[in-house]
Amino acid sequence: MPTVVLMDASLSMTRPVSLEGSEEFQRKNLAVHGLTMLFEHMAMNYRLEFTALVAFSSLWELMVPFTRDYNALQEALSNLEDFDKTCLELALQGVSTIMQQEWGSACPCQLVLVTDGALGIGRGSLRHSLATLKQRGEDKKFPLPFPFPCKLYIMCISNAEELQTTDAMDNLEQLLILSGGEGQIFTMEGPLCLKSVQAMFGKLIEQAYMPFHAVLRCGHLTSDVQVFPRPEPVMIDEEVDPVPKHVLTELEIVGFIEIADIASPPVLSRHLVLPIAVNKEADEVGAGTTDEMEEDTSTNQMAGKSPNFCVLLHGSLKVEGMVALVQLGPDWYGMLYSQADSKKKSNLMMSLFEPGPEPLPWLGKVSQLGPISDAPENPYGEDDSKSPFPVQPKSKRSYAQNVTVWIKASGLQTDVQKILRNARKLPEKTQTFYKELNRLRKAALAFGFWELLKGVAELLERECTLLPDSAHPDAAFQLSHAAQQLKLASTGDSQYAAFEHNITPMLTDFSGGGGGSDRL
Repeated sequence: MPTVVLMDASLSMTRPVSLEGSEEFQRKNLAVHGLTMLFEHMAMNYRLEFTALVAFSSLWELMVPFTRDYNALQEALSNLEDFDKTCLELALQGVSTIMQQEWGSACPCQLVLVTDGALGIGRGSLRHSLATLKQRGEDKKFPLPFPFPCKLYIMCISNAEELQTTDAMDNLEQLLILSGGEGQIFTMEGPLCLKSVQAMFGKLIEQAYMPFHAVLRCGHLTSDVQVFPRPEPVMIDEEVDPVPKHVLTELEIVGFIEIADIASPPVLSRHLVLPIAVNKEADEVGAGTTDEMEEDTSTNQMAGKSPNFCVLLHGSLKVEGMVALVQLGPDWYGMLYSQADSKKKSNLMMSLFEPGPEPLPWLGKVSQLGPISDAPENPYGEDDSKSPFPVQPKSKRSYAQNVTVWIKASGLQTDVQKILRNARKLPEKTQTFYKELNRLRKAALAFGFWELLKGVAELLERECTLLPDSAHPDAAFQLSHAAQQLKLASTGDSQYAAFEHNITPMLTDFSGGGGGSDRL
């Protein structure tokens, strides 16, 4: 997940801040101090994070394109010049351009906006931009929300009291809402000093840039790993009281499956999995980039020379063309697989499935999968000519049946008219009449459309009164019986409104089921 640091370089950032026992500081110096702290943390814990630095005032400039070289970022930060007034809208357009050129519109990013809360004056100011949102054409649309997923973190080199004396806080909150609401506004607590700015950036690091360490386990084999980017909590909307689901720090491999059987499953997010300490030769089996391997080796030479299960796993998955199913939490699974960045380099990746016991319908329940050795015969055949997947469901799927759907009133009217046409041809069309009647009854019960049942019952009663003298006597009995059954179902009583229940023809002397003698 790349990061864009958007640094305010306007004149208001040069306002002095008095610090006891030291020379006079500017707000810009505090901002540089906080960003230096962030870059040092990322250089140590987020070596694979790409970061870009953009400075802005009335115009914007890409100071450092996306890079993993945090020394270059800090050097550019220390050489930052002062410019004129603040124009945040143009800077946000610049961020959008940079991100789409480098990463496209599907890659999520994090935007760290560092400003003093002075939002500019007149045309081009944030206040003016927000006030004219509804008066713009498509060609001058405000850049937020971005066309790509983004979390916006606003770092204010000022305290909340100062921002609330003007409408700056309201405007920043509106900016956060326009971006999608993902992110947070951070302000300095207490006096403007180095300690306060360290505390503020410490909160940002804790929320957005804390590394995710976990233990990858497969039987008796384990490996300490780090996951990039940090997996986000997942909310299940279907639950009555949804509770965020978190990925556990113990990742348990529950089995292996061929890539062809897993196909291209829907996933929530993808993450890079790295061993915490491996040797330089690990790159030959694709455990990460060469630079990263060298850094790991330099930090722990002894640990780097020891065997690492994560490296073994990645090499095995790559050679065998398989994926590992991993349990992330209760009823939550994902998969580990090898993905090539280039012809020479590949990485161990982890994709998170939707929470639930059956995230991939064609595999069935993950908990019911087992090793081939447990099967009475090889489900793949002797020559791999067949596959046990997709698992066939026990019940027929709804999309394979004739499902009644009423999108327009004309569709409902057609179904009711079909019942009435068959009602007028009783008793010859008795079976067809009850077939159409039961189809409408089930659909009405499924939709909770009780009024429809009652309305059709009244129509059948009306048809009964309109029967000609020449009509067969059985027609009146069947219509009255069907109308009564529909009325009972419309009450919602479980005894008569069971979905699986069907209305059957009434047995009469005329139909030969009453046991009496035939009438002339």
